This record gives sequence, structure tokens and C-alpha cells, in this order.
Amino acid sequence: MVPELLGNPPGEDTGYKLRLDLGIWRHSCSNHYSFNCQETPSFTVLHQSPLDEGHDIQEEDKELKINWKRVATTSLFGFGFVGPVGHYWYEGLDRYIRLRLCLQPNSFRFVATKVAIDGFIFGPLDLLVFFTYMGFSAGKSFPQVKENVKRDFVPALILEGGVWPIVQVANFRYIPVRYQLLYVNVFCLLDSCFLSWIEQQEDAPWKQWLNSLLPSKEKRGQGG
Repeated sequence: MVPELLGNPPGEDTGYKLRLDLGIWRHSCSNHYSFNCQETPSFTVLHQSPLDEGHDIQEEDKELKINWKRVATTSLFGFGFVGPVGHYWYEGLDRYIRLRLCLQPNSFRFVATKVAIDGFIFGPLDLLVFFTYMGFSAGKSFPQVKENVKRDFVPALILEGGVWPIVQVANFRYIPVRYQLLYVNVFCLLDSCFLSWIEQQEDAPWKQWLNSLLPSKEKRGQGG
């Protein structure tokens, strides 16, 4: 039955034996590894392994599906929070640094001060609102949302702390104020995917390690 399924006779065709060996090897690997669904804000990729116990050898079937509910949820966050709040934030931040701090636009101190204020104020606020909003939109209770925020906030803040300052240096140095939010929105699309990935990692070991870098109440109590 196997020759007919593979489309080649089992005679002198060396390619037939190679394909058969590869198929058996893939079947053996499938007994040790499982392929799970990886969900992102915009799509879900499904991996199907050849697990047939007979001689039928099939190619992996990959299907691309758009998770429209998650797309709508993250889009609503952008329209309802990042858009309006970001608009007033960038304009107010620029006005405050120019008029109150009297720093020369596009100077080193001007850009560095903007990046620092944005990173210490707007960055953490954005993460807090995002994880809280995504938790409630998924139907979770307040205690669940609180625990998820405690689990995800610090790892996301640390990892994004190495990327967003670079993005914002170019933004505050070269992009006019009225276009700064538009510039940031391009990266927010990737950022929402990254934050959703962090959320789906749940209580991963690397997140536990990052959370352990900050002193907890128990550690402070023992130290005192």
C-alpha cells in the first residue's frame, strides 16, 4: 500500500527509500514533541503533525486564520487610549520642555529629557493600561487581572526598556511634533504583538527570573 501512496514503485528508485526514511524519522520525532497553537493579536498558526500509526505519510498542514476578535480588541485599545492620550502627551511634553525647562529644540539635552520623561511616565502607564484592559476584555475577574499585571508588567517593562528609547530618540530628534504619534503607531503595531506574546507566556521561567530582580515585600521584610 505504501508505494501507491508515495506515488513511486519500491523497485530501484532510491528517492523512494529516502522519502520513506524521512517519513519514519518525522513520525518518530512526533512522538517526542508536540506542536501547540501560538496565538498573536492578528492571527493563529495551527501546526498538524503526521501521527498516523499506519504507513500513510502526510505533509504538515499549516492553516492561517485571523483572530478578528483579538484584532478588534487591540485596535480599540489604540483608538481609545493610545490615540487621544498620545496626541495630548506629545504636544504637552514638547511644550513643557521648551517653555518650562527652556531647552533648545533638537539639542542633546532636549531629546534626552524627552526620552527620559516618556520612558518613566508614559511607558509604564501604557503597559499598565494595556495589560489591565486585555485582562478585562478576556472576561477575567479583578483578582485575576491583578495577578496577571503583577506577572507581566515588570518583564515587559525591562524588555521594552531596551527598545523604545532608541525608537523615541529618532522620534524626538527628527520627527515634527504633529507627526510623532503617527511615527510611534507604526511601532505600536509590533509592540502590541510583543505584549500579547508576553501575556501568553503566562508564568514562564524567564518571567519569574525577571520579576525576581526587583525586591518583593517578603525580601524587604527579611532584610528589615
